[in-house]
Amino acid sequence: MTLIELTSADQLKSFLEKNIVSVVTFSAHWCGPCKASKPQLEALAKSSSKVPISIVHESDIGDLIHTYNVKAFPTYIFFHKGTEVQRVQGVNLKGLQDMLAAHADKAGASLPETGGNTLGGSHNVAEARALRLAKLEANVGVSSAKNVAEAESTKDESTPMDIEDTKPAVTESTLPTDEKDTTKDDVMTDAENVVEPDKKSPVDDLDPESIKSLTEEMGFSLLRAQKGLLFSTGKTVESAVEWLMEHQDDVDIDDPIPENAGATASSYKCKVTGKIFSKIADLELYANRTGYTDFEESTESVKPRTAEEKAAKILEIKELLKAKREEREEAEKVDHTEQEKRRRFMGKEVAQTREQMEKAERKREAQGRKREKIEQKKERERIRAELEKDKRERIANKGKLKGRLGVDGYAPSAIQYQNTESSGGEPAETAAQRPKAGSSANAAKIDEYISKVAGYRAGGDGGKCLKVLTLLVGNAADNPSEEKFKQINTETKTYKNKVKPFLGAKNILMAVGFGIPENGDKSHLALKEDADIELLKSTKAKLEKAMAKYG
Repeated sequence: MTLIELTSADQLKSFLEKNIVSVVTFSAHWCGPCKASKPQLEALAKSSSKVPISIVHESDIGDLIHTYNVKAFPTYIFFHKGTEVQRVQGVNLKGLQDMLAAHADKAGASLPETGGNTLGGSHNVAEARALRLAKLEANVGVSSAKNVAEAESTKDESTPMDIEDTKPAVTESTLPTDEKDTTKDDVMTDAENVVEPDKKSPVDDLDPESIKSLTEEMGFSLLRAQKGLLFSTGKTVESAVEWLMEHQDDVDIDDPIPENAGATASSYKCKVTGKIFSKIADLELYANRTGYTDFEESTESVKPRTAEEKAAKILEIKELLKAKREEREEAEKVDHTEQEKRRRFMGKEVAQTREQMEKAERKREAQGRKREKIEQKKERERIRAELEKDKRERIANKGKLKGRLGVDGYAPSAIQYQNTESSGGEPAETAAQRPKAGSSANAAKIDEYISKVAGYRAGGDGGKCLKVLTLLVGNAADNPSEEKFKQINTETKTYKNKVKPFLGAKNILMAVGFGIPENGDKSHLALKEDADIELLKSTKAKLEKAMAKYG
């Protein structure tokens, strides 16, 4: 035989119904051990002569897998007439072989690869002969046993022994004097003493039609249908449904059926309600639920119902199941309503939280604008005071000032500084803004230059200048191989309005390595070839820090 692939729940059911004995391998596509052991499983399936072996994946049968209580992959289950006999969990092909050897006799199957056993359960012929001789010595005497042993020694031990071979040639003369009248039934053969009958599954005697009604017509799982018929008092569909309705919430309702299930000989009757129980466990559970503790052993049998009564009872059960289903659906609707209410409540909470956050953000922005206006007002008042001071000084000194105005005095905006114009009509750079003749900007004074630029507070001009300088120096520091970042066009509107008017701005650029190019083009500043990249990076960090502090 080959390994049979099952791809649906219907194929699995059909496979179990069609075969008296079979093995089903429950596997999963994502299971690594299942994939690794599949070639060995296919080889074992080919060597199995009469026990068909199949494989089914959990994704192909859906919820049906819960019926078989599969807790690990792979799981090998041996079925006899659709009922589980034994299972092996995990990749254990030796255990699977042993399970096949133990139950192959249910279909007369032989498994050469496992060796099998001789008749009577012994592992070899010598053990079987020893057992027969021991029985003969007990029943017919030592001398007769020796004769039989000598006769058997001439047999070919490699030939399997039949049941007839195990019977000793017992005659009237070979029996002891006090046992000559004993009938032949008193002499037990070896096979009768050694062979143990197979343990019968508790579900073998269940009515297949009742199981079919419970599973196909009423929707119960196979395991629950078997339990209902096995544990109910009447062993009928109606009593099974009543039992299942009472025990559907038990924690062990889907556990495998024990081997000794349904073996209770007596039944018990509640004196108060007249309810009959076939199991003491059910009786105790009923007593715990109702508080009734007065019971007696009952010999009543369930009165068989007529066909009309059975049909009416099934109709009643179907109505009960329908009512239960509607009750469950109503409960689900209530749960859905509650979930929708919670969802809407959470939605409102989120909306309110978002609104509060936006309100707080607007409040912070308004406070920031108010603070900026106050600072601008203070700056204007300071500038007016400085102008008034200069005016008084000019009056006292006949129109002359003792010193030149600078950052230590008042700091007007960029437009106010551009009080002279070049020949082209553009604002001209003042002498104070240019580096001194004959000297170059000093890298050691970069902090001082940055401080001067940051001193421009009116209108946020100093912050704008710092931002442009950070961009120019940062591009040169981060991209030293890019030629476009080594040139600064001093004729752009951005440079003229945000860099050129401020003291210390051009000094920063020259201190890090920018200067007039060799071709003498004064419209550009070019980065020197030997510019210090580390100095550029440290200056960028200082500018970013000053810009953050400025804001």
